[in-house]
Amino acid sequence: MSKYDIYGLGAGLVDTEIEVDDAFLRTAGIEKGLMTLVDEARQIELMEHLKDRLVASKRASGGSAANTVIGAAHFGAKNYYSCKLANDENGDFYLADLLAANVDSDQGQRNPGITGKCLVMITPDAERTMNTFLGSSETLATSDLNLEALANAKYFYVEGYVVTSPTGRAAAIAGRQHAEQNAVKTALSLSDPGMVQFFKDGLKEMIGDGVDLLFCNKEEALGWTGSDNIEQAAERLKVDAKQFVITLGADGALLFDGHNMISINGCEADAIDTNGAGDMFAGAFLYALTAGQGFEQAGLLASRSAAQVVSQFGPRLRPEQYAGLKD
Repeated sequence: MSKYDIYGLGAGLVDTEIEVDDAFLRTAGIEKGLMTLVDEARQIELMEHLKDRLVASKRASGGSAANTVIGAAHFGAKNYYSCKLANDENGDFYLADLLAANVDSDQGQRNPGITGKCLVMITPDAERTMNTFLGSSETLATSDLNLEALANAKYFYVEGYVVTSPTGRAAAIAGRQHAEQNAVKTALSLSDPGMVQFFKDGLKEMIGDGVDLLFCNKEEALGWTGSDNIEQAAERLKVDAKQFVITLGADGALLFDGHNMISINGCEADAIDTNGAGDMFAGAFLYALTAGQGFEQAGLLASRSAAQVVSQFGPRLRPEQYAGLKD
């Protein structure tokens, strides 16, 4: 019996979510819809420009894999999360949030420094644009893996964003190899079109000879495979993953369970914030698989969950919302 359903690896970032308009993004020189890495000075500069809106901002622990692992935990999965937090107030806030979600994490020996921060800007069309200062997350390394916990999980899940850090990429590769040696299934999210565009070689290293389960959205799938259409992309993804999920926004998702392609319809939603939609989809999907459900059941739960999360602000649901989605 595995002790954990999911062992996650990714950034530990404290998110500040703020509503902006397209004019602000243009004036500030920010590329819409992508995650862009910035230094702390640039993030402080942006926060200064947005200071009049900070009253309405929302702070939450984040990082793509963290959102997935915490979401799955709220559904009922037993999970572990490895990240890199600094010994500061944001690190305290982040760790408390993990523990409140019943996610185990070995963060007892935190180093001096600054816990990573992500400025999440939401435009009226519900699109999210992120500027991220990695802080301590940039030094995520193989030494941060808990190999015993990883070997006692059903899935090792890693976010594609760690590819931007050489030590983080090495940790992801070491984690995948340890998972393979211990019959733990491997799962990876491509995370962002920018990761596919600028860090493809690093992502290929992380994937190795192939993962058990790959998550991506349509834009990432097309970019990764160099395809003109989603059908062609799906066929080419079989080279890198035994199973995969391509999310299609309001159009649902295309799943491959290793034998068959399965189309999942989207759920109606009044979208106001797409931040965390893909993370929630992955979390609900992995929860369902580890609970013994099939791909179609997992996809339906994930689709409902993603629709719910885009209909409200923030990358995660309130704890009481999860039970209703399972019914």
